[in-house]
Amino acid sequence: MAVDGSAPASPVSIPELTKITSEACDAALSSTTEYDHAVVGDWNSQIINTVLKALIAATSPSDSSKPAPYRFTVNSTIVQQGVIDKSAAADGAQNNAGKRGMHSASGAFWDVNRDGMWTFKYPGAEERGLDVVVSVTWFAVV
Repeated sequence: MAVDGSAPASPVSIPELTKITSEACDAALSSTTEYDHAVVGDWNSQIINTVLKALIAATSPSDSSKPAPYRFTVNSTIVQQGVIDKSAAADGAQNNAGKRGMHSASGAFWDVNRDGMWTFKYPGAEERGLDVVVSVTWFAVV
């Protein structure tokens, strides 16, 4: 938790994190039209591995004898949206069809000046009846 209220600098810019994560989700879900429990683990693995590889490549020192400056964790959560019958949607509103509640929280004890966390909700999932949330955490190596 940041004591001074300022966010730590990300090792990869937020626009680049957004691009990396969007492209990973696009690739993993490219042929997906709806939730499929039999393959959702594969989607998560593909998203996580693609994001991790991109982050490692973007932050690795050019001198391979030097250690990587950051360690990363990536979490991907895929939730099947609920109500399919639009007439049964909350408050009868069409834009509430297929919505389910979801809340996620994280906490950490870290160096507030060098470590951080970023969370992204993939906008392309909704048309597939899904909610996809990807979180990236980085820890500076001292």
